[in-house]
Amino acid sequence: MFGKVVLSSIFVLLLIASYTVFKGDFNIRSHFAMSLNSSSPEVVYAPPPLLIYMYDLPRRFNVGMLDRNNSAKTPVTAQDWPPYPVNSGLRKQHSVEYWMMGSLIYDGDKDQTEAIRVSDPELADAFFVPFFSSLSNNLHGHQMSGPATEADHKLQSDVVEFLRKSEYWQRSGGRDHIIPMTHPNAFKFQRNQVNASIQVVVDFGRFPKRVSNLRKDVVTPYVHVVDTFTDDDESKDPYQSRSTLLFFRGGTKRKDEGTIRLKLAKILASKYDDVRYEQGVASIDNIKEATKDMRSSKFCLDPAGDTPSSCRLFDAIVSHCVPVIVSDKIELPFEDEIDYTNFSVFFSFKEALEPGYMVDQLRKFPKEKWLEMWRQLKNISHYYEFHYPPKREDAVNMLWRQVRHKLPEVRLSVHRSRRLKIPDWWRRRLF
Repeated sequence: MFGKVVLSSIFVLLLIASYTVFKGDFNIRSHFAMSLNSSSPEVVYAPPPLLIYMYDLPRRFNVGMLDRNNSAKTPVTAQDWPPYPVNSGLRKQHSVEYWMMGSLIYDGDKDQTEAIRVSDPELADAFFVPFFSSLSNNLHGHQMSGPATEADHKLQSDVVEFLRKSEYWQRSGGRDHIIPMTHPNAFKFQRNQVNASIQVVVDFGRFPKRVSNLRKDVVTPYVHVVDTFTDDDESKDPYQSRSTLLFFRGGTKRKDEGTIRLKLAKILASKYDDVRYEQGVASIDNIKEATKDMRSSKFCLDPAGDTPSSCRLFDAIVSHCVPVIVSDKIELPFEDEIDYTNFSVFFSFKEALEPGYMVDQLRKFPKEKWLEMWRQLKNISHYYEFHYPPKREDAVNMLWRQVRHKLPEVRLSVHRSRRLKIPDWWRRRLF
């Protein structure tokens, strides 16, 4: 009987191997990866990389905005891919578009990335639009009118015109196209023309459900602007060495949900010896100071900004300062893989605005629980690092994994749209 079972098992394995070889996607390393962190080997399925077709847009749509003295009109390549400017200040937080494009430009070790570029669009799982819409807004689009803003408007219009002419955009209605839009005002003039695409956003604060939603879009972390804490050593007793209980420095006059910052200032500023709640403007010097202050604080306050999210959360994570998140409508990146309650503390607006409540809760927070969260921060902070070249399990690879998760819904939507006589009737029911 045992022999029959063994023979049957071998037959099934051979059948699976034959089928996958026939399909052309069999990879022993990808399909049967052993877990090295377990005493008993565990078989883990690792899918092959996503195949991404990236349009060859001229440099004026992307890296040309980083170096406006470079007049080259040909698309950028791995050989002349520019480093991201070191002293870019707050613009860096919206630079996800640069790192995603760079991961496709990179022509080195493909084992380090979840997505690779293909030259044949017929082979592609999805399409990447290399337009730096957030950088364009930061450079040109601060006002809604004027010559500078017109430059941003023109770039958006040119991209939309280019996409409309693409047979692959037409084929899917843009649903399988990926467009990073991490600044809340990115692509503001033409955004309604690309609603169907997979948008890479930091939150959904300013957009109706018809424009952005979790069903089709990817939530990304901001790129952190403080330096990563690499020398955080448990032997130094991090709990005792971090003398500040709760730290915040930033703009307090914000829009929309961010108005809570002024209300928190009345409750927290100058009221407690172990709490620092300070008004601050973004500058290179202030970012350096914030780097030191976050490393000397147990908890770092992350209230909503102009939209529900804030770069401050990711600054806290790489500083190993336990985030205290005050935002009723925040969406968080990679939440299907990462449980933020393991290393963050959450308060509703109502709780945070009750005088004394939040500080009392943090003062009573058990040291062992804080240390557990601190260790978790050290273990997961690499998921929020952006690199060129890309590194396994860094933020860009996490984003490509998120894109992969959206594609079944995209294919469903594309296939249904091709046969429906009454277009989008289900969308009208949903909204």
